[in-house]
Amino acid sequence: MGRQWKIIRRLIASNQGKSVRELAAELECHPRTVYRDLEALQVAGFPVYNERVANKSTWSLLESAKHLIPVPFNVTELMALYFSRDMLKALKDTVFYDALESLLLKVKTTLPAEYLQYLAQFEDSLKVGFKAHKNYGPHGKIIDSVNRAVVGRTHVIIQYYAMHRKKMSRRKVAPYKIWYFDGTFYMLAYCLLRKGIRLFAIDRIKSIENTDDIFEMPPDFDADELMQTSFGTFLGEPVEVVIWFSADIAGYIEEKVWHASQEIEEQADGSILFKIEVAGTEEIKFWLLTWGAKARVVRPRALQDEMRQEIANMLTLYKAETNQGQAYRQD
Repeated sequence: MGRQWKIIRRLIASNQGKSVRELAAELECHPRTVYRDLEALQVAGFPVYNERVANKSTWSLLESAKHLIPVPFNVTELMALYFSRDMLKALKDTVFYDALESLLLKVKTTLPAEYLQYLAQFEDSLKVGFKAHKNYGPHGKIIDSVNRAVVGRTHVIIQYYAMHRKKMSRRKVAPYKIWYFDGTFYMLAYCLLRKGIRLFAIDRIKSIENTDDIFEMPPDFDADELMQTSFGTFLGEPVEVVIWFSADIAGYIEEKVWHASQEIEEQADGSILFKIEVAGTEEIKFWLLTWGAKARVVRPRALQDEMRQEIANMLTLYKAETNQGQAYRQD
């Protein structure tokens, strides 16, 4: 199939057509192989035809069809496209997923039957699973508005609901980037209200107004550098964190890259010390809770205190639940 795509591309590039011997030499195969490929392309519906000019037999592609032939994807590249489509299903009804679906539809309309059969088998053999994610269908227009502002370097005025404050605010911001992290779209922008760079969850933007006010992005701005210390989405000064993980889960920690700055020291008993520099400790605190008694903060002391308080609050909650359960049984 890859060889047949190469034949199509060569016929598209040639104004006078190509002879079978020329194609065989360029593809480094036997002329009989080229004949079989040309016949297969005709059977599949590609407008490939043969004509004799000046005692030379050449093969060409109809001029009217040349603009319909897509970039010559090979099977592996088409599989990658289908795989990425499944990975982006969480973004259904947004411009990103819909554009990929449109691209795949255009490609499929020009594919030979053999390709379509192969892709159908591939779709049945590979599935991508999803954890909890947000539904971005209702926020498609806001994503489009933010994207236009990012590309055009224009300010937007937003009504934004801050989850931690439980409060709505009106802000004028300069959108630098759209950032997708852990199932959530964010707008990375300079906020004129807070006089600094902030992350805004796009699904918490309740309304947006595009303006014609143009802004200049700082020439030294680097989104990757800005976010590299964050353990998630928090911005701030880096803090060194050292965590001890027990031997029975050390392998799970070692097999993943959790943070760009991570360093791992193996201990004699099979446990590990996990060292990172992160922007604040709020996000890593909740990550640590997922490991229960298998993880312990070595430093900083402030994070140790936060973990103790969180665990104490949890214990109080469960004690209250136990007492409430006993009261129900007595009733």
